[in-house]
Amino acid sequence: MTSKIYVDLHVIQSVPPSCLNRDDAGSPKQAVYGGARRARVSSQAWKRATRLAFRDELAIPQNKLGVRTTRISSLLADRLRERTKIDAEAAGRLSTALLHDLKISEGKNAGETAYLLFFGWAQLDAIVDLVAGQVDELVALAGDALAKTVADLPVRETLAVGHSIDVALFGRMVADLSTLNVEAAAQVAHAISTHPAEIEFDYFTAVDDQPRPDREDVGASMIGTVEFTSATLYRYATVGMHQLRANLGGDDDAAVQALGAFIRAFAKSMPTGHQNTFAHRTIPSLVSAVVRQDQPVNLVSAFERPVRSQSGLVAESTVRLARELTKASKRWGATPALVATEYDRPDGSSPDTAELREAFGSPLGLDEVIRTVETDMRTRLREIAPR
Repeated sequence: MTSKIYVDLHVIQSVPPSCLNRDDAGSPKQAVYGGARRARVSSQAWKRATRLAFRDELAIPQNKLGVRTTRISSLLADRLRERTKIDAEAAGRLSTALLHDLKISEGKNAGETAYLLFFGWAQLDAIVDLVAGQVDELVALAGDALAKTVADLPVRETLAVGHSIDVALFGRMVADLSTLNVEAAAQVAHAISTHPAEIEFDYFTAVDDQPRPDREDVGASMIGTVEFTSATLYRYATVGMHQLRANLGGDDDAAVQALGAFIRAFAKSMPTGHQNTFAHRTIPSLVSAVVRQDQPVNLVSAFERPVRSQSGLVAESTVRLARELTKASKRWGATPALVATEYDRPDGSSPDTAELREAFGSPLGLDEVIRTVETDMRTRLREIAPR
């Protein structure tokens, strides 16, 4: 019996003129694939968009989420002040002492770490719980006496358990203290266009609404350019449910809920680069959840030969993806345990209808996709032993 379960997510999404993700020169990111230059959005950009969607769109409570920051010390001090009513100076000293054992390098600014640390808000509250009952005695101490008194408190252990869903999904690496590392349950691929894509330039001007009356020229007060591209993107992510469950303390229900939140947030999120300029927010044309018990399968090879069309790219991209999923099953034996897909319902007379239904089944709404996968996952997790 297998001990691993993966949920692959495949997304086809058409995006209008935009600059979702820029390189160091301000140009939309690109990649060469299949001999053609494609539009690209980095995995980091879409992971951050997904994390923000947990908070802003799904309204998941803060105590179930994490934060990535260099300011853990000041945030802990704020929590100490809120809970125990001690003053700012005492809270700062106590916070520094509590975190000293983590051996996280100091950054350029006092009280900041040298690199971003990803942790759960609930973990921060759990550290406060360690000292809440003796805070008056602790703040009365100074220097080495305070450090020695709190040294035996299980601060490291507190940060190693009770992970938020985003830390459990995306993992954490702490270079100075490997015991705090969390293996990511989710992997997110760089999104690329299914077709060749070109970078274009938008030449723009800004005109003074209240020019001086004696001004002789009537030209623009500002002239500039911004680079953009448009694309039909293939997006892919996979979640190892066995790892997600382990990261969440072996809780099946928590793992299933985190998976449902990830599917919804990943499908509906969008990086915000130049969003005020382009208003590029769209929703996917296809979201397919594929449950596997062997290995994750990225189907980007469907687009190694770039899609070319003068009458739209989504329909052909969808058919290509369906064929690749079917081919993986028939030729490689990579048969999914479950496929649940939201996609545009084709015209019944379309010659591609049979191929789409063979690969994806009947089209579902996104809510149905999530419910179907969650129900299936509850059963499968019960059948495999925790790691």
